[in-house]
Amino acid sequence: QVDLVESGGGSVESGGSLTLSCVASESIGPVNCLGWFRQVPGQEREGVAAIDTRDGSTLYTNSVKGRFTISEDNAKNMVYLQMSSLKPEDTAMYYCAARKGICEGRILDHAPLFYWWGQGTQVAVSS
Repeated sequence: QVDLVESGGGSVESGGSLTLSCVASESIGPVNCLGWFRQVPGQEREGVAAIDTRDGSTLYTNSVKGRFTISEDNAKNMVYLQMSSLKPEDTAMYYCAARKGICEGRILDHAPLFYWWGQGTQVAVSS
């Protein structure tokens, strides 16, 4: 059983754009906090963005503010990450994640608090 499935990754040149998509299985039930994390081999998983579906509030890590936009379509159980002005340092495996409850403050610093995870989609940005 796969709870979350990501798509949309790929290779792009620096300055380009990509949009990642994630569909949530109905088996995980209603969740309010949907997030995107990324990980480079040998490094810790980094929280990129999160959205609280209860009020649409969003969180971003500083390095992506103004370049990435997280959004969701509750009717379709989808969450998206629009990425623009991509940089080589954005290269990573990107994971969709979900949790119930708090979706504010430093939640992006606490990946283990997200219970459901996808298998990831690779993003490669060349200089």
